[in-house]
Amino acid sequence: MISKLPGEVWKSLRFSGWKELRYNYAVSNHGRIASYKKEILEGKLLNGSLTTGYRTLNLHRPGNKGTLYIHREIAKIFLKKPSPKHRYVVHVNHDKLDNNVKNLRWSTLEQMIIHQQKSPAKIAYKNIQANRTVGLKLNLDHVKKIKTILKDPQRSITIKRLAKKYKVSEMTIYRIKSGENWARV
Repeated sequence: MISKLPGEVWKSLRFSGWKELRYNYAVSNHGRIASYKKEILEGKLLNGSLTTGYRTLNLHRPGNKGTLYIHREIAKIFLKKPSPKHRYVVHVNHDKLDNNVKNLRWSTLEQMIIHQQKSPAKIAYKNIQANRTVGLKLNLDHVKKIKTILKDPQRSITIKRLAKKYKVSEMTIYRIKSGENWARV
């Protein structure tokens, strides 16, 4: 038996192969998941599984992949898509386990990428990487020399030779050139 929370709305999940399963499934606008036979509130609350930090429901459906991402299902049911380009669902507060409909938003690819860059976890990771000194193939002096060479309009050395000289990949040199790597130097 499920206790309904104040303001909670439950809606049944409908997905490919749902009729062939032993149980029906539902999600609420508060981000909860349930399995049931006939009446949702007479069913059982489910925790689901975690897949890359997201709450999922793994169902064995004939001829289909079994994983349903709960935040996506809640958004499909409770939130209107602003346009066909809005194909991604983001967690407003960056907490992947907070699937309350108030914390979900449809986004375009560009909006999702910008949103991810503002994540506290992403910012912390960038800070750790920026201050790292162990395990690097290049040091500060090497990068300064590489950037000086790359900025020279009359440079004769190719990126391939530059990469070989410093024992790094060409991609590393391209990333230094674009500012993706070592931007603070």
